Amino acid sequence: QALVLIVDDLGDALEIYQQYLTFKGYRVLVASSGPEAVTTARAEHPALIFMDLRMPDMTGTEAMRQLRADPLFSQVPIVALTAHAFADEQAAALAAGFDEVIAKPCNPDDLIVAVERLLSSARQQPS
Repeated sequence: QALVLIVDDLGDALEIYQQYLTFKGYRVLVASSGPEAVTTARAEHPALIFMDLRMPDMTGTEAMRQLRADPLFSQVPIVALTAHAFADEQAAALAAGFDEVIAKPCNPDDLIVAVERLLSSARQQPS
């Protein structure tokens, strides 16, 4: 069972995504801020991270950059979740180092599709 970390400052979104991914057989951790995401990821080593871009205190991009600075997270897929899915923001997120961008609110099935695709491609990477 892969461990997935979901980061969002909106509790309702966290709860929906956590319940659905758990129902689909994944182990799920949640964090509601950038600093909490970095701390949780470093402690638990998730196989995949979904990161809201816009959070108070620390943006998702800042949290992702802190994790990417650690060699342990250089190959971990990190997906940006954004309610502002304009083409320029998507391009900026990808350029910053996110593996993918998903617009929210999204159907939980879209998360499952992303999880399965990213984890299967991560397994095929030479380590």
